[in-house]
Amino acid sequence: MYFKIKTEAEEALRKAVDQFDCEFDEEIKLEFPPNPELGDLASTISFQLAKLLRKAPNLIAPEVVEKIELPEIFERVEATGPYVNFFINHDIFAKQLLDSVDEDYGQLAAVDEKIILEHTSANPNGPLHIGHIRNSVIGDSLRRLLTKAGYNVDTQYYVNDMGRQLAMIVYGMEELGLKLEDQPASKIDHKVGELYFKVNQMIKEDESLNDGVDATIRKYEGGPSELDEKFEYAVNSCLEGVKETLKRMNVKHDAFVWEGQFVRTGIVDNLTQELYDIGYARQEEVLYLDLSEFDIPKELVLRRADGTSLYSTRDIAYHIYKSKNCDKIIDIFGSDHKLAARQVELALEILEEIEPNSDKIEVIFYEFITLPEGSMSTRRGVFISVDELMDEAVRRATEEIISRRPDLDKETIDKIAEEIGIGAIRYYIARLSPEKHITFKWDEALSFERGCASIQYAHARACKLLKKAQEEKGIDLADLTVEDTWSLDENEKELVKLIAKFPSLVEDSAKIRRVHPIAQYCQDLASAFNRFYKAEQVIGSDVENARLLLVEKSRITLRNALDLLGVSAPDMM
Repeated sequence: MYFKIKTEAEEALRKAVDQFDCEFDEEIKLEFPPNPELGDLASTISFQLAKLLRKAPNLIAPEVVEKIELPEIFERVEATGPYVNFFINHDIFAKQLLDSVDEDYGQLAAVDEKIILEHTSANPNGPLHIGHIRNSVIGDSLRRLLTKAGYNVDTQYYVNDMGRQLAMIVYGMEELGLKLEDQPASKIDHKVGELYFKVNQMIKEDESLNDGVDATIRKYEGGPSELDEKFEYAVNSCLEGVKETLKRMNVKHDAFVWEGQFVRTGIVDNLTQELYDIGYARQEEVLYLDLSEFDIPKELVLRRADGTSLYSTRDIAYHIYKSKNCDKIIDIFGSDHKLAARQVELALEILEEIEPNSDKIEVIFYEFITLPEGSMSTRRGVFISVDELMDEAVRRATEEIISRRPDLDKETIDKIAEEIGIGAIRYYIARLSPEKHITFKWDEALSFERGCASIQYAHARACKLLKKAQEEKGIDLADLTVEDTWSLDENEKELVKLIAKFPSLVEDSAKIRRVHPIAQYCQDLASAFNRFYKAEQVIGSDVENARLLLVEKSRITLRNALDLLGVSAPDMM
């Protein structure tokens, strides 16, 4: 609906401006004022006209207002200083809005742009830990947001099957007598992590074992051998557990792309040779890419002294693949990848795979999550896995539900606890912009008085109220209509305005590739609904149908907004 009223306000302003003796062909700017007393929409068009009319903006605004033919959806338009402020006729607006909110509310028209979005892409050497999960939450939430905004999104997980970490695991199984099935963990990716940790410990005690790892890398990268099956077994074992974790976290990937294919098909050899032939790659002890002319002092090593490739080389090949299969590449990387990301982008420019300074590649860098007691390392075995994080979140949610709802059976408690626990983790991470560091704190993430649980509770409240209307009064929600006598009070106006903003928020958030505005919107909408719920009589009121309809549309909007964050909307709590 805000798309509609913005369009109507813009058209009214355009017609008013046409009555001035000037040629005005700029975009008319409209914004939402922070203070409702200043209107529901405000325009700075008087500033845009100031140079053309050679008048002060505060003198132009009243003249614009005089010439406006006000659409029915607005109650009035006023000049406040240099601003032109539109005030919505909320009675008319609310009826039109509630008619427009359907189950798919917020879904925008298709955009003719294919996006490949890469996220998570953790090395297959152990379970996901909370250092990975911010990548997953940002990436998956962005996938949901972009899809809602009409984009065609293909989400990919880049599998590092040729990395040194994996070679250590295979070497440990082949030469050091270690077996995955002998590891004490119950989940397969945790077994992989335990084996990897043990190999690290053994190498620390005997550094000569590094020679065996290097030989394993050379043999695997050199072409088909009996090692292929061992590497595939190790990778698939770890991915089996990782996929299970991601599924529980409501994270979805469309494809898992193995980096080994770019070596085996010759793409890595071809690109390194081309970089050498055109004079950017230099061969000394190692083959490296000289980017000094781009003010990048650090060289990008393309091949080790033994001829094997590095992750960065294979990443260039992967980005060539992505570039050929989409209109836009979006990568989710930790802030420590800024240099590497720039090096890959420059390599693609040198190879003429993308235009110089193009926006074909967008990288969203995020700061890390840490524990209050310090950093995490898979190598040192100091981390909290995402599985442990989820288990603890669900355990705490279970305790809270039992204390609040001792009447519920175990199956119901388990279901709600899972929704609340997983939702708390995703919301806690999504609520902050990627640029902000997060120290994970249990009490904040799992608080039932604020944050995600309070938002989910607002949805459950709406469901309970609607269920009561259906069961006790036999009301069919599909037949609800707005009474002509309904005149909105302030709580209802606030709720209606927030519901109306959702589609434009989807569009704006998708454009800036950020999901934290959606998290804030969920909090604002839930708070507005709770104020309405506490202040207004719904069932039995003179405008019962209108208020029930408002409850139903609030529920749909809140559910759809939470879904963009991968958070479930429970129907009871």
